[in-house]
Amino acid sequence: MLFRTIHLLPVLLLTTPVLLAPAVSLAQVVPGTGTLINTDDFEKDDFDFELNWPKSSREEDKNVRYPLGKSSNGMWFESPKRGMPDVLKRVETPAGGIEGSVGALYMRSRDTGIPGRPGFKQAQDDLIMSAKPMTLGYYPNYTVRVFLPDWDQWEQRRGVSFGIRAGMQGPQEKEVEGGFGRRLFRRMSRTETTIEPYYPGFFIHFTPKDDPTNKTGEAYANILIRANHLGHEVPGPVIKQPGWWTFGMSVTPDGRCHYYASPGVDDLTSKDHITTQFPYQIQGTHFNTIFFNVCSADDGKSWSTPWIIDDPKVFYGSGSQTQQARRSGTTIR
Repeated sequence: MLFRTIHLLPVLLLTTPVLLAPAVSLAQVVPGTGTLINTDDFEKDDFDFELNWPKSSREEDKNVRYPLGKSSNGMWFESPKRGMPDVLKRVETPAGGIEGSVGALYMRSRDTGIPGRPGFKQAQDDLIMSAKPMTLGYYPNYTVRVFLPDWDQWEQRRGVSFGIRAGMQGPQEKEVEGGFGRRLFRRMSRTETTIEPYYPGFFIHFTPKDDPTNKTGEAYANILIRANHLGHEVPGPVIKQPGWWTFGMSVTPDGRCHYYASPGVDDLTSKDHITTQFPYQIQGTHFNTIFFNVCSADDGKSWSTPWIIDDPKVFYGSGSQTQQARRSGTTIR
């Protein structure tokens, strides 16, 4: 897999009210429909993010460096496991964005591993949206607009550059050691079922023009879906022209995730469906939040691609206003 999993704050479900599931059908919904419960449009010019250095890197060295970074509006916070992007600021919305939008969020990183200790391998920072967890019976879904800069502004490295993810959780079986057995002092093990986090979503993978694997003669990006039932990435559409894209994902109570993407900033429709997957075969129970990954080579000098997002929105899709989409299986277009 491209990344090891990260762990969002497990206390979310302990400290935040949880929406209980009503009785609903299993038809999927198009992301962006239903009842809006969480959003940030970055329109207020006093938006700020408190970068509390040094940032956390629990995944690398088991070090959570409190206090965590947080936004002035309380909507965003630093990941305790991987830290926050090095640069987070409100900027003017690039041309072609949502009509009437004058503000968007800029993210960029250089040191994506342990602060002050380059790892010389791809690493990532995470920005997490503060949200209210809900059960999957509410058909949670989200949308976000993402601006892809011109190819010459990207980190000229073949690999994943950006991630758009959901924080979910569900029961997972694990083998745990159970001490030594009587027979020949063999160590015994047993299977336990625990509620664990997992993180389905999108990655944007870049191939520079001069990369040896590139046979097209032009730089391009492609969308990778995380993940299928085996936990593997699923190849999605190729992006040949930079600019604005709209991404969205919806989740049904059976744990299946439905992925959508389209160039531009128009609302998603059923025609924008990419694939439906059952990530890791986990029967999810809760949708906690959304978050974004900014990736770099973590070599102490190479800056990541500059990323800009606008209007991330989280909905629950149950109820009479739900827009149902036709199932198109797991085909990729």
